[in-house]
Amino acid sequence: MKLQTDFSLKPYNTFGIDVKARLFARFDSVAELHELLQSPELKQEQKLILGGGSNLLFTKDFDGLVLQNGIKGVEKVAEDEEHVYLKAGGGEVWHEFVLHTLNMDLGGIENLSLIPGTVGAAPLQNIGAYGVELKDVFQELEAVHIETGEVKTFDNEACRFGYRESVFKNELKGQYIVTHVTFKLHKKHHLNTSYGAIKTTLEEMQVHEPSIHLVSAAVCHIRQSKLPDPKQIGNAGSFFKNPEIPLSKYEELQRQYPAIPSYPVSETTVKVPAGWLIEQCGWKGKVIGNYGVHKNQALVLVNYGGAKGEDIRKLAFEVIQSVEDKFGIKLSPEVNII
Repeated sequence: MKLQTDFSLKPYNTFGIDVKARLFARFDSVAELHELLQSPELKQEQKLILGGGSNLLFTKDFDGLVLQNGIKGVEKVAEDEEHVYLKAGGGEVWHEFVLHTLNMDLGGIENLSLIPGTVGAAPLQNIGAYGVELKDVFQELEAVHIETGEVKTFDNEACRFGYRESVFKNELKGQYIVTHVTFKLHKKHHLNTSYGAIKTTLEEMQVHEPSIHLVSAAVCHIRQSKLPDPKQIGNAGSFFKNPEIPLSKYEELQRQYPAIPSYPVSETTVKVPAGWLIEQCGWKGKVIGNYGVHKNQALVLVNYGGAKGEDIRKLAFEVIQSVEDKFGIKLSPEVNII
């Protein structure tokens, strides 16, 4: 554990925004985290917890302490006839954890392949893709209270998961640091290939009997074809949530825009792809200096190199305003803006 000052965060956020933290430290165990939190000189500092930096947009330097979660390790903690329970450190890279479960022939998170970020950050926004959400395989998590240092366990109900939501993005925002997450994974595989382009991609791959490994490969192929690699172009993946609107509102829009796509959420609510709405407003592929909207996926805002976070923030809210003006739907950012 080493405390560093005036520390560049450019390599630690996938947007590649060049900002600095006044103080920075990485912790590799709960003991090291406790030591940092109990340090008298750091007690009053504003704190930011950093995982993979894949869901952040920095608009300025951070005047406080940035703590990077480096807790690693994956262990089997329980097993029954149908499930294996794996406990993973919060600092584990998410996709590497997915690959680990595939190697163990455990199903449940193959549809969440190649999502950037870490295991510890995954429950905070209930990551999801292609018809699967983290809450579907979540058992519990352990988290340290920043003020008291108390270790608390949260089960599925206590996390209050919603669409890209949890209690940690609302009432408990900024209060806890997730150190470990336990997942309930399936020995008998229940494949979900009906959402998005998975089925079509499997057909193109000439796959007639899908497996969790092949579903993962299909998801990786889709994501790589649609989303830019953060190592090449700065981005945080999908910047906006797909809005959920009343069925009556959707039917009203459908009369005006017959091609508007949707996914049913309930008998009275549908989800509309934010990317489609943004594309209809003319944003897809738009370049403004050294930033813009990606050419293949309108959900993704990009930094082509040297852009300021504030410029990308302004672009995001211009996109939100244009969609609201055209469709009467207010988009919400999925990315945390700091």
